[in-house]
Amino acid sequence: MFRNLALNIRLLYKSAPADLLGVSSSLWGTKWITAVPSRFLGRMERAVVRCVPSESKLTITFTLDGSHKQMLRDQSEQLGKALARIANNAVKLKGHDKAKKSKKNKRDQASVSEPVVRLYFKDDVVAEDALNSAAWQDGAVLHVGDTKYKVERNPPTFTDVELPASLLAGFPVCPKLEIEFGDLKDCTFQWFKEIRHNAEKEGEGENSWVEAGHDRVFIPSNVDIGLKLKLKCTPGNNNHRYGVARELITSGSVEAGPGTCTFDSRHLYTNRVTDESTVRAVSYNILADIYAQTELSKTVLYPYCAPYALDIGYRQNLLKKELAGYNADIICLQEVDKSVFTHSLSPALDAFDLDGLYRIKDKQHEGLATYFRRSKFTLLSQHDVTLSEALLSDPLHRDLLEKMSLSPAVRDQVVQRSTTLQVTVLQCVKDPSRKLCVANTHLYWHPKGGYVRLIQMAVALRHIERVLSELHPGATLLLLGDMNSTPSSGLYELLTRGAVSELHPDWSGAEEVCLALSHSLTLSSACGEPAYTNYVGGFHGCLDYVFMDTRALAVEQVIPLPSHEEVTTHQALPSVAHPSDHIALVCDLRWK
Repeated sequence: MFRNLALNIRLLYKSAPADLLGVSSSLWGTKWITAVPSRFLGRMERAVVRCVPSESKLTITFTLDGSHKQMLRDQSEQLGKALARIANNAVKLKGHDKAKKSKKNKRDQASVSEPVVRLYFKDDVVAEDALNSAAWQDGAVLHVGDTKYKVERNPPTFTDVELPASLLAGFPVCPKLEIEFGDLKDCTFQWFKEIRHNAEKEGEGENSWVEAGHDRVFIPSNVDIGLKLKLKCTPGNNNHRYGVARELITSGSVEAGPGTCTFDSRHLYTNRVTDESTVRAVSYNILADIYAQTELSKTVLYPYCAPYALDIGYRQNLLKKELAGYNADIICLQEVDKSVFTHSLSPALDAFDLDGLYRIKDKQHEGLATYFRRSKFTLLSQHDVTLSEALLSDPLHRDLLEKMSLSPAVRDQVVQRSTTLQVTVLQCVKDPSRKLCVANTHLYWHPKGGYVRLIQMAVALRHIERVLSELHPGATLLLLGDMNSTPSSGLYELLTRGAVSELHPDWSGAEEVCLALSHSLTLSSACGEPAYTNYVGGFHGCLDYVFMDTRALAVEQVIPLPSHEEVTTHQALPSVAHPSDHIALVCDLRWK
């Protein structure tokens, strides 16, 4: 029975987009979908019309004699042609039904009379020479023979609904939702769980499910292990108008979680959102899946980590719980896979009042992500750059480029890097005079690449200074990221002291181009100098930082890092209890 249902849904899906069906396909793996039956408003069925002025076509979606119909018509076409097509479809369906019963296809089809098809608006017949764009008004009534349809023009509609494939007890299940003509905050949600293991598979229909929650995000518990989940979500808008509900069933069952994670104790310090006088900031290299799944990672870098704990589906569960639990205002992430940003983190963090921006590295599948709390900040502008491109093309860096040209080997080493700088300027909602310039980066990784990182940071600082002086004077800087530099490095000296000498040891290997660097910013490491922020089998050290402008911000609290015992419980990072080889830096910064 369920195989036939799935087959019918897949066939139907080929002829109509998912936003107009009660079905969806998932990028996260196959899942069972429940088709949504037609709703009745009074005695009338529903005809959904999508008509956007910027598009040349409109769609009309309704159920005709039990068959789902989705018509794509020109907006400039006369109504009469669309109604004639509906009448023709009705004849074909009637003839097909009779032919199946009598097996006399032609004769029976010929005996089927064409139904009267008219469109009414406010009890008046809409003229057939009216254009489709004007004819299909909200509240109009479509008559197809004896059947009446209430026309709903541009109702709130989900254009995409997906559930994650991996479910862990104790970890949030966050659906991916995209809506048109509505707002996610105005939608309604109903979560259900199976009454017992395999109840849905055994075909008990609606009796297979018991209601479990009404929030956008659902957290299964240990009693739900082995059970599938179902979500019924109804799109809405701020006028209390609701569209067609969608139902989805998870492809897999809830599995046991890892128990206590390294971040659980940290959440005790961040269980509430900060007030307007404080900004909670997070910097976190989350370990891109494209790196975690290499043979080098599995056999050399992280041989101590169970293979399932390196799987992106498993790690996403941990990441979403960890990040949501920090209740942060600013989150800067590095090594973010494009698909993870789009299909996992952004849908999840959106449910927790966070908007995200993404900057992918050139010729790579991972990049930087910056999230900000939309109830506290609005986006003013973005000024992202690829550092090597800026070095080569921006006159601001001409002296650096000329100096590097003295050593073609050094020049090539720098300009071949795809390192990017993500710069986001935000404005406080409650106090518009406060602007925050959030810079996020992930510098060159090689242990002997200190001089490369110095040049990269010199380019980054000049770019940031220009944004602050010319575009947003008075804005306060937060510079976060994986700098791949320890506190003894020339880069740390440059950032915290304002200058670095051409004699610093980090220029080793690039003696021909070494030069003194400086900047005008006043920066301090908000989280100090932890013993380590990266802990793997062959290395541990402090590589990640939150640098703040000390003229405008002061440290209120630094969220303690996991204890050494927690970090090494499973030898090193990542592990079944920690999703990355880095540790998130979390701090509360108070406006002065």
